[in-house]
Amino acid sequence: MSAVEDRLSELGLSVPDVAAPVAAYVPALQDGRLVHTSGQLPMVSGQLVQTGKVGDGHGLVPPDDAKALAQTCALNAIAAVKSVVGDLDRVERVVKVVGFVASDPSFTGQPGVVNGASELLGKAFGEAGTHARSAVGVAVLPLDAPVEVEIVVAVRD
Repeated sequence: MSAVEDRLSELGLSVPDVAAPVAAYVPALQDGRLVHTSGQLPMVSGQLVQTGKVGDGHGLVPPDDAKALAQTCALNAIAAVKSVVGDLDRVERVVKVVGFVASDPSFTGQPGVVNGASELLGKAFGEAGTHARSAVGVAVLPLDAPVEVEIVVAVRD
């Protein structure tokens, strides 16, 4: 087990099996030293955990729930990276995180939601988990997911 997986275990988490793609793409692809993941949804055991738009009103996914879903997306992104590189200790740096939040039109808290992914990556990779990031509000995501996260990591040989 890698040091990254040990840190996740201390948080009560484990790297899941790679989520099966829902269309024509691969979960992750390495190009040189960079591994790019496809957008990862909050899937657990092949099932989308929650659906809907994020916001503060009735019938919407509460921001705190969406933040937890972003963490699940990041865990799935880590699994996608592992499927390509084998040993997560080869990850030298998390370079970039892009988080998409299916948002109610009045919701502007996308950065707080995507913090769920960023905070997990920091805990899992330590200093190497510090990254550049975008948090984007969108009208809808695949399968009506509330959140989607993709990452780019640099790996050592």
